[in-house]
Amino acid sequence: MENTLSPSPIKKNLILGAISIAVVLLGIGTGYLFSGVGKKTPAIGTTGEIKVGKNEAGIADESKFSTTTDGILEEGGIGGEGTYHLVRGSGPSQYAYLTSSVIDLGAFTGKKVQIWGETVSGKKAGWLIDVGKIKVVEGE
Repeated sequence: MENTLSPSPIKKNLILGAISIAVVLLGIGTGYLFSGVGKKTPAIGTTGEIKVGKNEAGIADESKFSTTTDGILEEGGIGGEGTYHLVRGSGPSQYAYLTSSVIDLGAFTGKKVQIWGETVSGKKAGWLIDVGKIKVVEGE
């Protein structure tokens, strides 16, 4: 006696195929959502959160940073770490080496500035900072 309640092999294959397609589409959709594609990133200087000006640039809220220091901004890092450094105190052992993923530090070269940012680990630099805000404090 033949079992009439069991689906045919063709129906089983169609169901498995539909489930496979649904899983793939859900995976792609989830990846798209987590990637952040389609989210609008505000342009620098347009939201009030990031400032760009003659004597100041970067993220406006200084409380977001754990590190602050000041000195004369000069070009050059050390051993491939940092693109600029702050001349502070007596000699290179007191330099703070700087990089920035937010602002262009070049406009402030040669000026006494205060910077806010986050200390990052460096192999050559005694103190390496990712700068989030910079402000001219002398010679404005």
